[in-house]
Amino acid sequence: MFTGIIETIGIVEAISQSGSNYTYQIRSAIGKELKVDQSVAHEGVCLTIEAIEENLHQVTAIAETISKTNLAQWKLGTKVNMERCMLMNGRLDGHIVQGHVDCTAICTHKIDKDGSWEFQFEFPKQFAVLVIEKGSISVNGTSLTCFGITQNSFRVAIIPYTYLHTSIQQVEVGSVVNIEFDLIGKYVQRANNIITQ
Repeated sequence: MFTGIIETIGIVEAISQSGSNYTYQIRSAIGKELKVDQSVAHEGVCLTIEAIEENLHQVTAIAETISKTNLAQWKLGTKVNMERCMLMNGRLDGHIVQGHVDCTAICTHKIDKDGSWEFQFEFPKQFAVLVIEKGSISVNGTSLTCFGITQNSFRVAIIPYTYLHTSIQQVEVGSVVNIEFDLIGKYVQRANNIITQ
C-alpha cells in the first residue's frame, strides 16, 4: 500500500523483452536502500524488486500489467516516479494507493499558469462514477486532487514542487498516464451495484 507521495524519480537505463514480459533496469537515489522481493510503486504500478546492483534495480512487468498501464511506452531515459510502501507508523500525506492501475488516460491539455501547471486528462467513460470534484486520484502514482470533472475527463493543478520532483514534468499533450481511482469510491460503487441488482 502506498500514499501517492513520490520519494524520488528513477531513470530507465535498460529494457529487455522475453515473451510477453518486459524487464526494466532503473537507476535511482534510493536504489541502495531497496531489497529484493520488496514492492515499490513505479509510475503508480506496484512492481517487485528482482535484483539490485549499486543504485540500479530490476523489475519485470507481465502481460496483464503491460495491457493496463503505460509501461510498454517506457524508453531509455524515461523518468519514473518511485515510492516505497507506506510505514504503518507514519502519516498518510496523500491518500490510499494500492499500486493497482485501473486504466490509462491521455493528456489533452497542459497549461502553464505562471507559477503552477494545469493538466487535463481523458479517461474511459465507464470509470466516470469513480471521479468526483475535489476527490483524490493517482496519476502515475502521484496523489492529486481532481476538478473540472466531465463524463470522461478531469483536471489537476500542479504546484512547482510537485512539477520539479515527479515525472509529471515529462507529460505533454498526447502523453499516456497511469490512473488509479480512489479505493473507497470503488468499494462504494461495488456496494451500490450489488444493492441495485
